Amino acid sequence: MTVTVIGCDGGALPPAAAAALAGASVVAGGQRHLAAVSVPPAAERIVIQHLDTALDAICAARGPAAVLASGDPGFFGIVRALRRRGVTPAVIPAVSSVSLAFARLGLDWADALVLSAHGRDLRPVLAAALAHPKAAILTGPPEATAGQLRSALLAAGRTVYVAERLGTPDERVRAAGDPAAGDAAAGDAAAGDAAPGDAAAGDAAAGVRDPHVLITIDPAARPSPTRWLAGHQGAPAGWALPEADFEHRDSMITKAEVRALVLARLGPGPGRTVWDVGAGSGSVAVECARFGAWAVAVEADERQCARIRRNAAAHGVLLQVAAGRAPAACADLPAPDAVFAGGGDRDALAGAVKAGQPARVVVTLASVDRVRGVCELLTGFGYEVGGTQLQASRLAGLPGGSFRLAAANPVFVIWAGQPGAGDDRDRPAVTATADGRAAGTRTRASTRASTRASTRASTRASTRTGAGA
Repeated sequence: MTVTVIGCDGGALPPAAAAALAGASVVAGGQRHLAAVSVPPAAERIVIQHLDTALDAICAARGPAAVLASGDPGFFGIVRALRRRGVTPAVIPAVSSVSLAFARLGLDWADALVLSAHGRDLRPVLAAALAHPKAAILTGPPEATAGQLRSALLAAGRTVYVAERLGTPDERVRAAGDPAAGDAAAGDAAAGDAAPGDAAAGDAAAGVRDPHVLITIDPAARPSPTRWLAGHQGAPAGWALPEADFEHRDSMITKAEVRALVLARLGPGPGRTVWDVGAGSGSVAVECARFGAWAVAVEADERQCARIRRNAAAHGVLLQVAAGRAPAACADLPAPDAVFAGGGDRDALAGAVKAGQPARVVVTLASVDRVRGVCELLTGFGYEVGGTQLQASRLAGLPGGSFRLAAANPVFVIWAGQPGAGDDRDRPAVTATADGRAAGTRTRASTRASTRASTRASTRASTRTGAGA
């Protein structure tokens, strides 16, 4: 069996693709792709609506099969799904929609994250886009879902471009929220208020046509340096930074040795949201942001909030500052994957955990008297709880070049996780859709957390700080 996957970008098919199509006994694709090409009269047409059913038919074909897909079908596309069926297809790609979108805007994109919100939970997509200065987001119906992304990104101060039906006569690229560019401005507000899945509300209000790609840019970002790695740059060169690397008040900062364990237990990274409750100087929030997480620093002291902003700017990261005390300050925040609380404020911790329902919680305590109460609190929320005491002794110089050990105060680190929750709890099983993009099924944990109306109001209290990629 021979399967040829042909990428479509609105232009004429290249000779190799046209030949494969002309010789196919089975031609599969989305309705718009099938309508755009000359399918041989004797060939069986398969409109891809349910991917597994279509793959069954493609794999059962007795003659050559041609599969039509959007752009580059090896990039978030149907090639992956075919290979999982044991098929090694010939692939004739077209220009990807992401490449076309950046080209239309005259932008380079080696420093951009490329994200897919097509059939996926929006939370990690939004978190990754907010934490990075430049991103492209592949979208899919219903349009109301993509409208929520636009609204949240615009509320965070991002510049958002909508690139619709690229490569076709109906192509349109415009800035969302720009009245002079069309009707996207009024539509963004309405689509942001629509519930996920309410396609009619989104389509009628926004006037955005599928398929489309969102390009989001932080206008305050510094130009990125010359790169050797595209997209996110991975883990920072160092973490658990010295206290001197942060502006702080009277040594009120999570010490580097403690921060190292806290970061390990929080697991920050692209697509993950971390709340730092009672953030103080924001050292934990800033370190999480350096790993690519969307960090939200919850802090009641306005002077500390200003310090957090300055620390974020000094380290070139984007994060959100929520001024206030938990749980009130957590009401409109994006749902967290993890929560960190330093200082042992039981009411604030309980309020944050109840409001956010995170998969992981990490708490630091200076007093042993509070350990039992925190453990009982977290166990009462259904978490499996563990912990340790850390007491570091740092080398300190003595006259004559010798050293002594300078002991720091002991700190108790308590961590909690949902029973049976592994590292893949928020990662959907990836398949592909009719137009060649990937889709997924949300896991139980991500579905539960996404029921909170977090994308719509996720950045109302956000604070942007300039960042380079």
